Amino acid sequence: MATVDLEKLRTSGAGKAIGVLTSGGDAQGMNAAVRAVTRMGIYVGAKVFLICEGYEGLVEGGENIKPANWLSVSNIIQLGGTVIGSARCKAFTTREGRLAAAYNLVQRGITNLCVIGGDGSLTGANIFRSEWGSLLAELVSEGRISESTAQTYSHLSIAGLVGSIDNDFCGTDMTIGTDSALHRIMEVIDAITTTAQSHQRTFVLEVMGRHCGYLALVSALASGADWLFIPEAPPEDGWENFMCERLGETRSRGSRLNIIIIAEGAIDRHGKPITSRYVKDLVVQRLGFDTRVTVLGHVQRGGTPSAFDRVLSSKMGMEAVMALLEATPDTPACVVSLSGNQSVRLPLMECVQMTKEVQKAMDEKRFDEAIQLRGRSFENNWNIYKLLAHQKISKEKTNFSLAILNVGAPAAGMNAAVRSAVRSGISQGHTVYVVHDGFEGLAKGQVGGAGSVQAGRAVLGQTLPKAYLEKIVENIRTYNIHALLVIGGFEAYEGVLQLVEARGRYEELCIVMCVIPATISNNVPGTDFSLGSDTAVNAAMESCDRIKQSASGTKRRVFIVETMGGYCGYLATVTGIAVGADAAYVFEDPFNIQDLKANVEHMTEKMKTDIQRGLVLRNEKCHEYYTTEFLYNLYSSEGKGIFDCRTNVLGHLQQVQGGGARILEGHCLAPSVPALAGHLAVLTPLTRVLTPALQGRPPRLVLLRPQPEGGGGATPTSPSPLRLLVGGGPAEACCGVSQPDVRTPCYSVQGSSLSAGPACWMPVPRGDPRPPTQ
Repeated sequence: MATVDLEKLRTSGAGKAIGVLTSGGDAQGMNAAVRAVTRMGIYVGAKVFLICEGYEGLVEGGENIKPANWLSVSNIIQLGGTVIGSARCKAFTTREGRLAAAYNLVQRGITNLCVIGGDGSLTGANIFRSEWGSLLAELVSEGRISESTAQTYSHLSIAGLVGSIDNDFCGTDMTIGTDSALHRIMEVIDAITTTAQSHQRTFVLEVMGRHCGYLALVSALASGADWLFIPEAPPEDGWENFMCERLGETRSRGSRLNIIIIAEGAIDRHGKPITSRYVKDLVVQRLGFDTRVTVLGHVQRGGTPSAFDRVLSSKMGMEAVMALLEATPDTPACVVSLSGNQSVRLPLMECVQMTKEVQKAMDEKRFDEAIQLRGRSFENNWNIYKLLAHQKISKEKTNFSLAILNVGAPAAGMNAAVRSAVRSGISQGHTVYVVHDGFEGLAKGQVGGAGSVQAGRAVLGQTLPKAYLEKIVENIRTYNIHALLVIGGFEAYEGVLQLVEARGRYEELCIVMCVIPATISNNVPGTDFSLGSDTAVNAAMESCDRIKQSASGTKRRVFIVETMGGYCGYLATVTGIAVGADAAYVFEDPFNIQDLKANVEHMTEKMKTDIQRGLVLRNEKCHEYYTTEFLYNLYSSEGKGIFDCRTNVLGHLQQVQGGGARILEGHCLAPSVPALAGHLAVLTPLTRVLTPALQGRPPRLVLLRPQPEGGGGATPTSPSPLRLLVGGGPAEACCGVSQPDVRTPCYSVQGSSLSAGPACWMPVPRGDPRPPTQ
């Protein structure tokens, strides 16, 4: 949107009418999508109509199709379900029903339709579009509309948004509602874990998803479940013996509980359903464990949408409006999808056909192909789950040793990253050291084996290595460390740079180093997401939801909320989108007193409407002089007699630790760590000096090549520029050779923020991105 002429955009929808409806099963985030389509449509000058009760309302017409204004969708972004209703309509499956729907649209001049629903709803919309011309001709022949009216509204444009908690639609990394459903599942798992540990129980947890195992797979990956059943990957014959053996081994190692997650459509290799009751009885009979079954059911559809779903729906809704405005009679119906961190438009029916191919492959017992058809995200998550859950300690030891340390402020997901790296390294036969207290602990020799990791606790250090350089080098030599895996925020980033700069003086530092960004501020260069940032956004969002509710109970009140993030405005910006804030002040978008005055005037006008409340977010270091106290005094003074003002500093409640880690950290970022251990071990013998790497999540698929910094000496030379290919492609496009030699391996990087793909190797750029002063 930054490159769009805003003045031209505001008139691009003049004379057009857009209808928005939700159909099929409800999903959290649908309201945010309706809100985004409505307000974006109004912003571009189009008329927007809310079609209530889905296709049923479209067929019946009347009061079910209502014109919308800006306030029609106010205060709905935080609500689950869909406020405009959803219903399955048999009438729309008949031509008579579609004829009535066409008449209702033409009567209101609607020729642009945004449909939010699953593959069935979107398929129905495409059929409606393909018949549009013949439906209008029939209406003309019946005398219900004139020939000129038919010519005026001769084309129907369709844009689809996939709303489904199952995430079973091909072509998108994530559907609206999936992340929120995963939150509900993880909340239940966190709750039953305590009682399971208290009584040494086994829990069989059945989740929804119909014939798609995405919810079960990701919740198992995020929770570290002992066993998993999904329809895309049925267990081999004799799985009963393997599962019971696995559960028994877990208990023999001291675990007090077992978690088994089963998708509602789970089957065996012969297509026979595997039920939660059967699994429970099997565990009781063979192992004698106290076992309970928990069937979640429709609780997964309810509740408040997560921050991710709110932002995803808002982005997709805006993109859908743009797609409708740019559509021509020759443009096929499109569906707005998520690829990595970007909204893209894809041909609707191609995606629907691909979705049907998945079920066909499963019916024909081509399960490996079904997993591939589910997409890159699903396949990567499945491979990572197998690696983490089913790996065994290697009997053959290698001479490779890896040291893992946490640096900087705490961030949710750090423990999951350590767990993944430790398990992966041990399974490959490597020696894994865990360093306590960061770089300072490495200098003091606080280096222990992998068994020294404590559950739920990340021991951090914020001291940079420059102060302990000689002692760090001595301990690297003492423990014969071949690679460093540093998990942390900008302190980790800066610390690795200091070690690299010292390579000319210490040969022991000529080892492989990798940084995994973990900070709630999300301010580390080279990645779209950092561990902890999603959890922090959700914590801030939940607090702001409560604050908004408080403001609604007291008329004419404005809250000014301060978020963390240092000089990075990520938390304030994303939280502002997720809660529908009136303004968000961030360092990256400079503002002055005139901007503040305009915002106060806006708030004054808002108090004259039915929405008599306000919410303003401020990043903690957005301005040197315009502090939270200053904003409070300004709003209080200028709004005197019109509204009163309150402040709230969220502070460290955003640094959620332990069980508070959200889905993005639990399955999207931290589990991708296992690939690192293998990559580091492979790279170590190839070169003695390697450009330091950063594991990140760029917007789309990236292929890249790490470049050695030098030859045999300890003095590094300037690395060759790293060649990147955005959007994917063959290896030769990246490396310049069809078969790159062993010294320059190519890594295919899953840039999606929504999947656990291979590690993304980014060269650590030099320089401090933090501004010194305002």
